[in-house]
Amino acid sequence: MRDGLKEPLPPLGGQPQALVDVLDRLLDTGVVVDGQIVLSLAGVDLVHVGLRALLASVDRAACLTASRPEGIG
Repeated sequence: MRDGLKEPLPPLGGQPQALVDVLDRLLDTGVVVDGQIVLSLAGVDLVHVGLRALLASVDRAACLTASRPEGIG
């Protein structure tokens, strides 16, 4: 354990997993989704859409935001 955070979970392996187990695992560790879409015409950017989302349980999100250094975010 480092800085109050759990160690990464081992890979799932080959056995099938129930959807609820996969969601529990993802929300417990947290997942960051980050992406950008840029539509341009003739080299001119017309539309820029950015997405950054943190998917985590309430307890995990509170832990992540509490351990965040000042000045970030």
